[in-house]
Amino acid sequence: MKGLFKTKPRTPVDIVRQTRECLVHLDLHSGSRSGDAKRDEKMTELSKNIRDMKSILYGNGESEPVTEACVQLTQEFFRENTLRLLIIHLPKLNLETRKDATQVVANLQRQQVSSKIVASEYLESNKDLLDILILGYENMDIALHYGAMLRECIRHQSIARYVLESEHMKKFFDYIQLPNFDIASDASATFKELLTRHKATVAEFLSNNYDWFFEEFNSRLLSSTNYITKRQAIKVLLPLY
Repeated sequence: MKGLFKTKPRTPVDIVRQTRECLVHLDLHSGSRSGDAKRDEKMTELSKNIRDMKSILYGNGESEPVTEACVQLTQEFFRENTLRLLIIHLPKLNLETRKDATQVVANLQRQQVSSKIVASEYLESNKDLLDILILGYENMDIALHYGAMLRECIRHQSIARYVLESEHMKKFFDYIQLPNFDIASDASATFKELLTRHKATVAEFLSNNYDWFFEEFNSRLLSSTNYITKRQAIKVLLPLY
């Protein structure tokens, strides 16, 4: 009789939906703290779900990712606001879960559904999420996670254009000079990616913003007394010529 009541394996869609339910719970109970039994239960469940999504997308060491499972996961993930909730509530997650979530978001930027990159379409309609990711450089706890997500998002040309043309672009001159070496290096890597990945978009940006951009670049980065800042600036500059 025992075999008749085996738990049915969860599908990729189930896992994403349960992830979203946990995130919605966090959203509705944002004032609750660690020690709240229901919150802790949801956090544990959320960590497991994110880890399971990562296993589907990357494989688990014993088996390769299954294309159909990845497609199902991707469709459900972007069908509603799972990405938004995950980004907003990332600071509440423990370190390992943040790492897993970052890898999930990164992988999803490359997943195709019917030959379309659905992540790009979602971000096109939710560009304010890019603002959140960029401003993450001002929070030491999540800067590296948001930075990694941001670099994957700007793989999409339209998203890179949005960041280049936004007011936040000027903030990178501050972020690259932050006293925290790891965060400054990460910001520099994102800055370089923005200025090298999509050549036509970058050429248009520089044509329209040449004066202020190179004035800032030369005075704040190339002329910096910090050797590492200056070296990073040169690395960014070389591909532009």
